[in-house]
Amino acid sequence: MKTTFLAAGLISATALSAAAETPVLTIHAYDSFARNAGPGIAEAFEANCDCRVEITGVGSSGEVLPGLIAAAPEDRPDLVLGIDTNNLAAARDSGLFVEHGVTPPALDMPLDWDDALFLPYNWGYYAFIYDSERVDEPPSSFAELIASDLRVVIQDPQVSTTGLGLLMWVEAAFGEEAADIWQALAERPGTQVVPRWADAYHPIFRAGEADMVLSYATSPAYHVIMEDDDGPRAAAFDEGHYIRIEVAGLLADAAEPDLARDFLEFMFTDGFQSVIPTTRWLYPVVIPDDGLPEAFGDLIAPGDALLFPADEAEARRAQALDRWRDAFAD
Repeated sequence: MKTTFLAAGLISATALSAAAETPVLTIHAYDSFARNAGPGIAEAFEANCDCRVEITGVGSSGEVLPGLIAAAPEDRPDLVLGIDTNNLAAARDSGLFVEHGVTPPALDMPLDWDDALFLPYNWGYYAFIYDSERVDEPPSSFAELIASDLRVVIQDPQVSTTGLGLLMWVEAAFGEEAADIWQALAERPGTQVVPRWADAYHPIFRAGEADMVLSYATSPAYHVIMEDDDGPRAAAFDEGHYIRIEVAGLLADAAEPDLARDFLEFMFTDGFQSVIPTTRWLYPVVIPDDGLPEAFGDLIAPGDALLFPADEAEARRAQALDRWRDAFAD
């Protein structure tokens, strides 16, 4: 009995020692990424890294950067996923990130990318989604949208990432005339503003309480693949469409910087990129070897991809928000 007990103890100690030596890569992301894309991506990386990956959801996409800035150093991760280009200047100014040192492959995006601190992993066009069973002729511009009697639900740019995307879309398309667009949208009886995308899409638009909703041009692919429903479609606007690019950043005080850089390299492989289309419902930055799901082939292809450089987006943000608040003030 003593021999058996001792052997078991040695085995247990060996197992504990091995577990203690297994490095852990910590990643913070917004909740929906951690919940939907996270498990498959972590499993794919762990298959080759001799490590554990912990992808933790830390709130909505708009809460990722503020939460990181407010966190104590010991509570910060190695990597962050989910900062978008509208917040890139603030992320850079935070001083929390270090150069990644990774050379990305050729990227399948409508715009070039060159940034020493941040690397993109998915992207998509902001768009208004309409129900084709209720809307025969969708608007093809902001002017047509404003002139229509369609019930439209948008999100508050003060708290919503999609709402901020619309704010920059109008700013990029109309410049000094943006205030007129906001005023016209606010005055039409069919416009409704809610805090976030989750408050708008399913509770209002999919419930039949609105004819159009601010979302992404890739959203219809979800309905085709997951619901066998081709009713929701994206309206192509003559002004072009603003794009959202989500990025990853390496923390300056990362506990596992080498492992984090390995993950950033892995981010451009099929193990990561093939998960994006049917979990994030956006475009991967590198098309997987097997291509995109068939439903992505039926999506609109906007003519112009609109995007402010990070510093310009930051510089325009306060004035753009003032214009929006003036128009939608109670």
